[in-house]
Amino acid sequence: MATIATALVLRAVDGPLRTEQVTLPEPGPGRVRVRLAAAGVCHSDLSLANGTLRQRFPVVLGHEGAGVVVATGPDVTSVATGDRVVLNWAPPCGECWWCAAGEPYLCAGAADASNVPYGRTADGAELYPGLGTTAFATQTVVGARACIRIPDDVPLREAALLGCAVLTGVGAVRNAAGVRAGQSVAVIGLGGVGLAALQGARIAGADPIIAVDPDPDKEGLARKLGATHVLAPSDGLAKEIRAVTGGRGADHAIECVGRSSTIRTAWSVTRRGGRATIVGLGSADDPVRFNAFEVAYFARTLAGCMYGSTDPAVDVPRLVDHWRAGRLDLGALVTDHIGLSDVDAAFDRMRAGKGGRSLVVFPLDA
Repeated sequence: MATIATALVLRAVDGPLRTEQVTLPEPGPGRVRVRLAAAGVCHSDLSLANGTLRQRFPVVLGHEGAGVVVATGPDVTSVATGDRVVLNWAPPCGECWWCAAGEPYLCAGAADASNVPYGRTADGAELYPGLGTTAFATQTVVGARACIRIPDDVPLREAALLGCAVLTGVGAVRNAAGVRAGQSVAVIGLGGVGLAALQGARIAGADPIIAVDPDPDKEGLARKLGATHVLAPSDGLAKEIRAVTGGRGADHAIECVGRSSTIRTAWSVTRRGGRATIVGLGSADDPVRFNAFEVAYFARTLAGCMYGSTDPAVDVPRLVDHWRAGRLDLGALVTDHIGLSDVDAAFDRMRAGKGGRSLVVFPLDA
């Protein structure tokens, strides 16, 4: 029997986001239906909406979500009705070369679900899931592999942030950069991912931890989450960072914006032999330039980072342990609690570089 859900539908690039009633089929083999409790608004959602990332339409965006399994299809054994889950927008297949090589975050089939219709609009059009998950809706249907069970003591709404911002930000520090205690870290860009990266650096024992963002209103939150220094972007930023890192520059720079200018900044503020880890997903027509001398001379490493280089099935339980121990503050990442109709305003804040994570919340008793 089909299910009617309320969803935020986007029908074209840069088109209006409209709240609509959509029809979801009963979950087929290997699939489950999830009632959403909350969904974070991520910059990747904005990149899908504005055409920076390719997407088929009409689409329901939202990929950072948590909720409760309300129905399962045949042969599903990994989750059951009533389970509380975090959605994994890039579930690994476990069979491709990258999965076999221990790099599930680069799985060749992780994006397949986004190209397969998962429901229909009220006028009968096939409806596609943004990044395969569709969290800007009261309910969604996903593959069972996209569901990671979480314990009952984790607040379900805050748990949504584990699905992208926290996995990506903490994972970039822990997995991709391999930050060690006592190393210096500069985090560039303090959206949801950057704020999570600050916490990841603190958990790793980094010192100093330098937060870089143009919005002075973020200083208090940045310091609460682990920053020892908070700086604004400027022509003299590299010099300022050298001044607090023994004249060398940061051992690690974690770039969480996805622009050529901030990627170049991450490279420039890193010491000789240091590492710049690029987390922000930018545009294909925004080139970054280096000269032939500096690459060898500075002996820096410039590395990309997809989904925090994580295996969510392994890393989400680790993050839950950090939360239980008081080392990870999920609630502090959220600066705005909103409804579906407020996602456009959240995108506007994101474009302006204001605030941390906006969190769409749904009635828990719906």
